[in-house]
Amino acid sequence: MPASTSVPADLSAFTHLPDEARLWLLALTRDADAAVLAPEVEALLGRWRHKGVQYQGAWTLLERRILAVAEPTLAAQPSGCAIDGMLRGVNQLTAKLGLALEDPQAVIVRLADGIRALPRADLAARLADGTLDGATPVLDLALLTVGDLRQGRFERPLAATWIGRKHLRPAPTTV
Repeated sequence: MPASTSVPADLSAFTHLPDEARLWLLALTRDADAAVLAPEVEALLGRWRHKGVQYQGAWTLLERRILAVAEPTLAAQPSGCAIDGMLRGVNQLTAKLGLALEDPQAVIVRLADGIRALPRADLAARLADGTLDGATPVLDLALLTVGDLRQGRFERPLAATWIGRKHLRPAPTTV
């Protein structure tokens, strides 16, 4: 199945961050305008602190629906409370803007008609009906660092992911 080609992501918001900076990728249920998100996300990141530590978060919107948040301190000194606070804030701001986040267990794929979130339970059926195949681009929301994003690990063919390892079987050989 041919897939559309993605435009290289604008990572300029992360230029000041080291490759080791911690990264969170959160999928929105529909496309959003970065200019609409900007005031809310900037305010959230501006007040992001925990136990006297002011975090230096940066963000960008990938593919018009993947909110990417990065922060350098949390890579070396993780704080579950600080991370939970940021994630709660993202949920609140998306609700305020009439947006919602995809189920974090969904698999985000690029199909000919755009980006889609598929429930994991539907993957075998989508492979069987031809909606997905080994070449289908998968957007990996589990990346941990800005370096992973910079190195192009965000989008990979399904065959190169855990989905491919689990669901794609080599054709039986005949003797």
